[in-house]
Amino acid sequence: MNTIPLFFKKHFKTSFLAFALVLSACATVPPVQEMSDARQALDAARKAGAEVHAAGDLQSAETLLQNAEQALQDGDYKQARKDAEAAQSRAVVAQDKSLNE
Repeated sequence: MNTIPLFFKKHFKTSFLAFALVLSACATVPPVQEMSDARQALDAARKAGAEVHAAGDLQSAETLLQNAEQALQDGDYKQARKDAEAAQSRAVVAQDKSLNE
């Protein structure tokens, strides 16, 4: 006995296909926003004095951003996005440490 109505089967297939397309698009679209967010976070960390109060975290964020920029040039958008997001996160940590000193 088939307990799942045909409508739900079709809807699930359509939703799954749309979800798969969105995921694949992430790998082919340059991470422009993520790169911008990372750069802005680094600037904010520097302005907060991270070079003095959180030098290690700031350096890590800068290295991650450089890696993201290289991956972007190489066309590896997935890695560029990952590194840019990590750079932003590390820069926020550096900024928080600086502001709490």
